[in-house]
This record gives sequence, C-alpha cells and structure tokens, in this order.
Amino acid sequence: MVKMGESVEPIRHRACLLAAAILLASSVSPAQTVTLVNAFPRLSFTQPVLLTHAGDGTNRIFVVQQTGQIYVFPNDSNTATAGLFLNIQNKLSALGAEEGLLGLAFHPSYASNGYFYINYTAPNPLRTVVARYKVQTGNPDRADTSNAFIILQINQPATNHNGGNLVFGPDGFLYIGMGDGGPGNDPDGAGQNRSVLLGKMLRIDINDTTASTHYRIPPDNPYVGNGQGWREEIWAYGFRNPWRWSFDPPTGMLWLGDVGQGAREEVDIVVKGGNYGWKIMEGTICRPPTTGCDTTGLIKPIKEYDHSGGKNSITGGHVYHGYRRPDLAGAYIYADFGTGIIWMLRYAGGVVTADNLLLDSQIAISSFGLDQGGELYICSYAEAETSGIYRFAGNPQTSAGEESRLPAAFALDQNFPNPFNPSTTIDFHLPVSAPVRLEVFDVLGRKVATLVDGEQQAGRSRVTWDARDASSGVYFYRLSWAGGTITKSLVLTR
Repeated sequence: MVKMGESVEPIRHRACLLAAAILLASSVSPAQTVTLVNAFPRLSFTQPVLLTHAGDGTNRIFVVQQTGQIYVFPNDSNTATAGLFLNIQNKLSALGAEEGLLGLAFHPSYASNGYFYINYTAPNPLRTVVARYKVQTGNPDRADTSNAFIILQINQPATNHNGGNLVFGPDGFLYIGMGDGGPGNDPDGAGQNRSVLLGKMLRIDINDTTASTHYRIPPDNPYVGNGQGWREEIWAYGFRNPWRWSFDPPTGMLWLGDVGQGAREEVDIVVKGGNYGWKIMEGTICRPPTTGCDTTGLIKPIKEYDHSGGKNSITGGHVYHGYRRPDLAGAYIYADFGTGIIWMLRYAGGVVTADNLLLDSQIAISSFGLDQGGELYICSYAEAETSGIYRFAGNPQTSAGEESRLPAAFALDQNFPNPFNPSTTIDFHLPVSAPVRLEVFDVLGRKVATLVDGEQQAGRSRVTWDARDASSGVYFYRLSWAGGTITKSLVLTR
C-alpha cells in the first residue's frame, strides 16, 4: 500500500483510466501474451483491497472495501448487483491511507459454523482489531452484526504500516500479518523486538479461547515457554509491512510481499521462527550505515526489486493454480502498487528458477484474490466508480474460446495435503454447471461431513474439510451427480 507521505492522487487517476478490458503486451514471447479483462464488468467498487470466497461450496465472491464494507455476489461475469454482506464503517479509524477495513478470512468450517474474521483499524486509541462475526441464520448473504467477538487488539503508534491480512493456514490456525506500526524507519525497533506484536507474523488458535485472550497459543509456536518475555503468538518476525501474503495449498509454503522503506521491495518465504531482517536490513542491503551490519541469522528474500521507474510498494499475490492460464501453473504472481507492473516467479529447490515481467497494467493493484476454483483475480484500487476486479483472459494458444478450456468430464482430485491434520483441500472439476454433492464417509460407510450440496458452475471448484473433530484414520470422499459418482480415500493423522 501507499507509504507515509506519498500522494495517492496519481494512482487514483491512473486507475480511473481503466477500460472495461485491457490488452497489454508482456515481455515474454508473443505466444505467452497476457491479457486482463474485467471479471465483473457490471459491478464497481470503491477502494477494493481484497477478494476471496467462503469455501462453503456456493462459489460466491466476497469483495472487501477499505471504507468498511464487504460485498457478496455470484461468481458470474453477468452479475449486475452485489449485496452488502457487512458494513463496519462506523467502527473505523480512516485518517490515513493505510487504515480501514483491511482483512477477511472465513473459518475452515464456515459452512457449518458460519464464522468469519476481519482485521480493521479502530480509533481512541488507534489500534488494530481482529474480530469474529457470524453469518445471519437463514440469510447466507448477510452478516449478523449483533454478535461481534473481539479476538485481539494491538495498539498502533501511527496511521500506517498496519499490515492487515489474516489467513487460515493449512494447519487450521489463524495467521495475522502485522506491520511495524510506522511512521517510518521503525523508530521503536518493533521489527526486531520479540516482546511486542508489531512487525511480526502471528499464529493463534481461535478454536480454543480463554476469558482473557479469546484465543490460545498453538503449542508448537517457536517461542512457547521462553524465559525472555517474548510474545508466544509470534511465528516469524523482522517485517516492515506485510501487506499481502498467502499460502500455497499444494506445498503449504507461506509467500509474503513485505513493503520496503525507500530502497527495496521483497518477496519472502516465511518459516517458523524466521527473522526477516527489518530494520537491520531492507531487502538484502544494510540500513544506515549501509555496510557492515550484522546479518547473522537473518533470512534474506528470495526476490527483491528497487524503486527505479516509479516502483515503490509490493503487492504480494498467490501461486497460480487456475485453469485459464495453464502456462502460469505453479508460478507466484505479484505486482507493484505504484506502477501496476505484474511479475511471475518460479521457485524450486531453494532457488528462483524464473522471474519474468508479465505485463505493465498501469493500474493500482491493491490485492490479488482467489475464487473457489483457484482462479486469480486482481483488485484495482480507486475511489471512482471505474475501479473494478480483473482476471487473466484465457491463453490464446490453448483455445479460441473459454468453453474449450473446461474439463472434458467430471473429475475429483486427490486431496492435499494427504495425510493431513487437521484440514485438507479437495478440488473437483465439472464440464458443465450441475447440482453435485461432495461428502465424506468413515470406513463403516457413515457420513461424517457434507462439503458441497447444490448447483456448481462449470470448471474447477475447491473446498476445505476441517476434520478437527474427527478421529484419526482412513476416510472416503465422494463426488456425486446425476450421472455418476467418484470416490477417493484420504488419511487423517493425529
């Protein structure tokens, strides 16, 4: 997001120049040309900062506006109306460009418990709030605002570097990215101070609460039981402003874009207990003095870039597993907020194996998001009604039309990870829109979970089974439709 003291007006102006569809040449070969199209051309949003789905099999899209609203609508390019799912505008502190409603995560068992979590900045005192809400009973498109449950509050010394993203990991725990609190140069040294929560990646168990904390510390967090007064919520530290980050489900890797100060933007692979250097280092360079800093134990980024050509703020993205661009499968897609440049990066065996410019979009990319099928979307940040949500057009080398990129038959993928504990992801594929059921059974044939039950759009869909309340053992999951069934097994380990 925008750094302290920077004007957002040029960015807003640039976003307002967007057409309904954008054709932009990339730096790779002509056969790899990437194009963006407006995913929902009949909808517009003000300052969208996140797109996600509920993982409940309904294939709906949720868009978060920094101004305090969450909208919900069907994942259909012809959609003309978005419903207001939640509005917390009256709870926000929004004096700075980096405040507001910043994050949304749906519980892995949202389909059964209706819980979702938001991250926002509140005033008096200025603080980050992580709160749990619940969907209304009988109305899946509207949140119940009467039962907000505050999970965590962290005082903020300034109006920027709030982080704001929160994501449920493959382990079922809630991860929360916290910036150093601003205003610039980390004057309080929060990034390296493990006795505070600012400048950290946090990991908490929200399924097990206490009266005092409203959450518990997972027993394998790196600083559990330490004698130095370090906060046990910390999973990793040394971050300046981890605005957007994500897990790659097949590998479980946590990819993070950390917004730099005045010289470097970086991509990190976050591991348990890792120290990512801020403010000892910015990217791979020492902070003043610019030479001779002690880098012992610091984890350097796998990728960094400087601020030449107007680049100034990284927007972390996702590893791509969508169906529209099979040539990008397995690549990490990320962007620069200031210029709209989008890159793809491949990483294997501990080294970067490819790093290419995809396109110069000329839009202010605030965030990337995924739908239920794993397709990637791009949020264009603007206050004008010409802002919107974009996606990749299909690969012209694959086919001439979107329809031929759909699967040829009903298919059910092996779950991942497998074995797993406590949650796993299941992908299935439909050649046409159809009512389907996806159910889980134990070895005695007893149904233990219904993950999907209803009409699903053609293409790939993805759901998560949270087996926290199930026993260890072998289970079977079955996809059924009017013309047949597919069954596979999975293993839950404790």
